[in-house]
Amino acid sequence: AVVGAGLGGSAVAYFLQQHFGPQVQLDVYEPAGVGGRLATVTVNKQQYESRGASIHALSLHMQDFVKILGLKHRREVAGKSAIFSGEHFVLEETDWYLLNLFRLWWHYGISFLRLQMWVEEVMEKFMRIYKYQAHGYAFSSLEELLRSLGGDAFINMTQRSVAESLLEVGVTQRFVDDVIAAVLRSSYGQSVLVPAFAGAMSLAGAQGSTWAVEGGNKLVCSGLLKLTKANVIPARVTGVSLHSSEGRALYQVHYEGSEGQGSAFYDMVVVTTPLHPSRSNFTFENFEPPIADFPGAFQPSVTSVVHGYLNSSYFGFPDPKLFPFASILTTDTPDLFFNAMDNICPVNISAAFRRKQPQEAAVWRVLSQQPLDKQQLKTLFRSYYSVQVTEWQAYPRYDAAKSLPPIVLHENLFYLSGVEWVASSMEMIAVAAKNVALLAYNRWHQDLEKIDQKDLMHKVKTEL
Repeated sequence: AVVGAGLGGSAVAYFLQQHFGPQVQLDVYEPAGVGGRLATVTVNKQQYESRGASIHALSLHMQDFVKILGLKHRREVAGKSAIFSGEHFVLEETDWYLLNLFRLWWHYGISFLRLQMWVEEVMEKFMRIYKYQAHGYAFSSLEELLRSLGGDAFINMTQRSVAESLLEVGVTQRFVDDVIAAVLRSSYGQSVLVPAFAGAMSLAGAQGSTWAVEGGNKLVCSGLLKLTKANVIPARVTGVSLHSSEGRALYQVHYEGSEGQGSAFYDMVVVTTPLHPSRSNFTFENFEPPIADFPGAFQPSVTSVVHGYLNSSYFGFPDPKLFPFASILTTDTPDLFFNAMDNICPVNISAAFRRKQPQEAAVWRVLSQQPLDKQQLKTLFRSYYSVQVTEWQAYPRYDAAKSLPPIVLHENLFYLSGVEWVASSMEMIAVAAKNVALLAYNRWHQDLEKIDQKDLMHKVKTEL
């Protein structure tokens, strides 16, 4: 059984079938829609991503899914960004790459180079995971996974802030306050106090090239479930109880659907929805010792998709025709009521598509911590036709985490969503899905040589 049909659930179903073979029977429980947080909203008969909007160029599992499913990359529509402090723009992007570099250099000295080197070093080590997974290696805890990639340094990066780590490598406080804060506000809705590892992943996404799936990123989820011929059950799982049969653990999954309550027995269960109390009231019964509670909280996030005319004079451009930016990030200023906003394109982009001019009515996605009130909408827009609001528990509250959640809850009962406490992105979830599938397979076949191995870089080289 797989609990949840978001990216984690659909990817783990696909990987389980890859390893166990086509005869494995997969039931996927999902009370809402397939796709989870990868959702779209409709404005004027066009669909737009409401969240989970962009994928980093180095996301190898996501790239693979798109290839296997015959999906396409969405055509990129260029647009400039800027960082707004509530009073003025502290940094503006131009069409010229060299001029952008010069501006960064002029404002912040060598800080942005130091940042790049730091992020690249983290990413280079992180990329080892693909080699390990290709050779069938798996990890029974997030700590083991991190340690195999970057040693104790990676574990430490989950326990100290990104600000502290960057100041240590010589990035200036001003650069942290202006640029790093703006990126983290737009990606996690949080401050520079998020742990360094989550910060590095977010910053990698901000400086690398990103892409999205033509037709919407959620097509990856529905595509993978179709490919695996998984049986999707429209019901909410309320708990799991442990039974045993012939010395093997058997798990009874309890669920509620439109037909009422039901249950079914499984050899193996993967939970891909968050088990933290603020997100679920999931129960575990008959486990000895009992499965502990999951500490920590989630960060509420609000996405408002607004079809209207931008109030460019709020940003210091009285003439809307002259407003040059397609996306606006913000610094951590107490008076600012939004984290970021961007002029978004539909999920299907024709060859003739062009981005709306700043004086025209366009579709903007505004990210904020609280729902925007009428006055705030009036501040950002001269007038608007429609506002669609999605409130969701987006990301872990990173400052609340003291330790990382477990992956193995019992013999063949696994927890996938805990990876978000390391860093939250589509690719992190895909990496965790592959790890859980390999772990489940290796444990089932008692292939302990493939679990939590030390010195993997050396092992993989000799295997080659």
